[in-house]
Amino acid sequence: MSTFINRREFVKLSAFASGSQLLNSCSTQATSMSPHNMCDFAAPKIEKVRVAVVGLGNRGYGAVQRLMKIADLEIVAFSDLEEAKVKKANTLLRNAGLKEAKEFFSGPEDYKSICDMGIDLMYCVTSWDYHTPISVYAMESGVHAATEVPAGKTIDEMWELVETSEKTQKHCMMLENCCYDFFELTSLNMVRQGVFGELTHAEGAYIHCLSESMMGSSSENSGGWRTKENVGIHGNLYPTHGLGPVAQCLDINRGNRFEYLVSMSSQEAAFSSFARKKGRKDMLNINFRGDMNTSVLKTVKGQTVMIQHDVSSPRPYSRIHMLQGNRGMVRKYPREEYALLDYHKAHEFLDKEEKKELEAKYRHPLIKTLGDVAKKVGGHGGMDFMMDYRLIYCLKNGLPLDQNVYDAATWTSLYPLSIESVKRRSTSVDVPDFTRGKWKNNKQLPIVDVNPKKLKLYNTDTASGQLSV
Repeated sequence: MSTFINRREFVKLSAFASGSQLLNSCSTQATSMSPHNMCDFAAPKIEKVRVAVVGLGNRGYGAVQRLMKIADLEIVAFSDLEEAKVKKANTLLRNAGLKEAKEFFSGPEDYKSICDMGIDLMYCVTSWDYHTPISVYAMESGVHAATEVPAGKTIDEMWELVETSEKTQKHCMMLENCCYDFFELTSLNMVRQGVFGELTHAEGAYIHCLSESMMGSSSENSGGWRTKENVGIHGNLYPTHGLGPVAQCLDINRGNRFEYLVSMSSQEAAFSSFARKKGRKDMLNINFRGDMNTSVLKTVKGQTVMIQHDVSSPRPYSRIHMLQGNRGMVRKYPREEYALLDYHKAHEFLDKEEKKELEAKYRHPLIKTLGDVAKKVGGHGGMDFMMDYRLIYCLKNGLPLDQNVYDAATWTSLYPLSIESVKRRSTSVDVPDFTRGKWKNNKQLPIVDVNPKKLKLYNTDTASGQLSV
């Protein structure tokens, strides 16, 4: 049984046993257990950030290509289960005229030895099972942690991340890159400026047809860890790309929080259909998760949020990213559109010129400062580099991170909570308050920017000079 149920039931049973006075003392104790608040926490400045990259698959290798362009950063260690991938990553550094990193490829616990090297940041890009263990061990070793999505797989792991970050006073950031996509940043700025009025509803998704890649090339090569994660469980298994950006717009953990959710999944049809078409009998009858999961969350302020997940069905990519307020709405997929009362267009979208005018007026400062160079460096159109640059910028200059451990835990929690709700015939499931009440006084995420003079970049094509920012 999940930890969130155990803790909740414990408090209920305590109340029955000793009355409401004990219930209140339990609630107070839970809050007072954590005197440290990691929202807006600023760690001491780091002059040159020493980074280890663990996991060098597609995402890890791409991260190396981005991180090596930051001048006040040194990649000191690479780790992967495959030696060839470690060597390939070091070739990038060597060809750019940079110091090669120490190589680790002896096993899945190499990260423990890496933490003994005196690094500042563990950049975890492994398969999902290792995200929480690596992050926790890093923080306990005095190292900040940045982990790929999702931050973990269970509610127990989410609490472990939160409690470890608070105890050690080390950052734990989930690398939710979609919060740095240009459209999402600009829509966040519009929300802050009141363009859509009071928000009432939001939608997000991860809809991405991955049947072929999860199928693998043969029964001997059947898609690896990602296929495994989609077998035997039913829920929203990858929620944070859609949830993270809208959660920031709704001030989740910063004056607002998710209270409960309901979730349901359709039957499975698309993956098995693809398997039959490809003659892959080994991929039939494996209890693959339902094609479409739809989860709806309710906030304490009354807003509703719909998050969908479907990585099997033949349909175009979408994260939806829709925000609805009492004065208008914005939607990114399938086309970037706005409908606003201020433009007298409640029943139709803005035309091309109106849209251009609106986006120019509210373009996020981070895009104005870093957007051009981010597009040059790349990573999903530049948002990956914006995320990496901003992370290292905050560590170097002693600033709070844009995403903290409470965000990592809350956004990821939809994964196990949706599974729980689906198991219970879509009954409501409470969302834990990972801040233990601190959300009530936490400040709103500011509209952030950077000063390029405070974190310079290499032009690694020639290993000299600076990119123009």
